[in-house]
Amino acid sequence: MKTLSKLFENNKKWAQSVENQDPDFFKRLSKQQKPKYLWIGCADSRVPATQICGLDPGEMFVHRNIANLVSYRDLNCLSVIDYAVNYLKVTDIIVCGHYGCGGVEGALNQKDLGLINYWIQDIAETYEKNHTHINEKCTGHGEQLNRLCELNVEKQIENISALPVVQKAWKAGRDLTIHGWIYSIEDGLLKDLGHQMQKIEQLPKALQLDFD
Repeated sequence: MKTLSKLFENNKKWAQSVENQDPDFFKRLSKQQKPKYLWIGCADSRVPATQICGLDPGEMFVHRNIANLVSYRDLNCLSVIDYAVNYLKVTDIIVCGHYGCGGVEGALNQKDLGLINYWIQDIAETYEKNHTHINEKCTGHGEQLNRLCELNVEKQIENISALPVVQKAWKAGRDLTIHGWIYSIEDGLLKDLGHQMQKIEQLPKALQLDFD
């Protein structure tokens, strides 16, 4: 039976190292998770959420999928957001893409990738709506790809803001901010895209729900 023994050995060394530095760490961690942040990021193995933010386990609730999408067809993602907002009471939702994202590139190149084409269809639609801007403002494939990565993040912020669970939280006066970030694998740095949502009024009228 294949056991991946190296990973178990690494786990023991890591657990021992953490305990040596902070003997009560796992005792505190086992009691309850109270993260302030929900991270929605790409499943790319080079973008580990807590590590690049310098946070410990328990400080960030994390959902990852290909190209950091928030799809209304994805009950997994929607359930994570619902749990984070309603039960964990997070104050910040961070959508973080990364430059050079393979999922975004798949939508940009319009190649047949099999099943993944269904998943990245939303990105293809974002490209279709913005292709004139992208082609005019960006020189070369790399710049076009990175700009689409940014626009994809902005689209997911809108998708999250349109969710009833988020709008109900805002209606109740909750402190809840949705942030759009992007990560560069080349230098390890995060960038705030400056696109935030904090209240229902920031949404287009057509997306604002009436709870009365």
